[in-house]
Amino acid sequence: MKAERPPSAEKTTGAPSGRRRDAGRSRELLLDAATELFAERGFERTTTRDIGERAGVDAALIARYFGGKTQLYIAVMQAGSGDGAPADLLEEDRLRTLLGRTPHRGPGPVVRAALVPHDDPVVQDASREQLYARLVTPLHERFARDGVPQPQLRAEVAVAAFTGILLARSSGALTELAAADPDELLDVVRDLLDAAAAPG
Repeated sequence: MKAERPPSAEKTTGAPSGRRRDAGRSRELLLDAATELFAERGFERTTTRDIGERAGVDAALIARYFGGKTQLYIAVMQAGSGDGAPADLLEEDRLRTLLGRTPHRGPGPVVRAALVPHDDPVVQDASREQLYARLVTPLHERFARDGVPQPQLRAEVAVAAFTGILLARSSGALTELAAADPDELLDVVRDLLDAAAAPG
């Protein structure tokens, strides 16, 4: 008699017994689900069980593919970094993308790093590193290139103002800001960021 194969750990929840996801697909589903949940709830309020349920994948696979929730959070941040140096916040396309994304997904891990400190020091350090790499440093480099005084301080003030806008936009507390089309906001936010570069 032919021995039965044990059920795969990667079998889709509720899927027919013969249908299994490959490792790459399961990893991708977990990463997508974690990206959504971390944006909605933050790191501390998201559990691995939540992520597994959202992904339709066994939550135990988080440890296998990423090492744990902390490493998955870091992977989410790194997945959004793309290739090469990011454009700074004064680049119109970058600004429009960030303004358009937040109301639907909530502020992502990098933006949250500027707003709420993490209890986990590993997560906090990784979040801060990504915050600087993707938002502060590109703006600092532009300001320094343009001869703006105190380029680091001004870049940090501009990023703080911008992340505050994203948070208020996603919370819905400021109704006109939350409802505004990204194109409506673009000029207003650009003026605010330009003011940070003014000589004073």
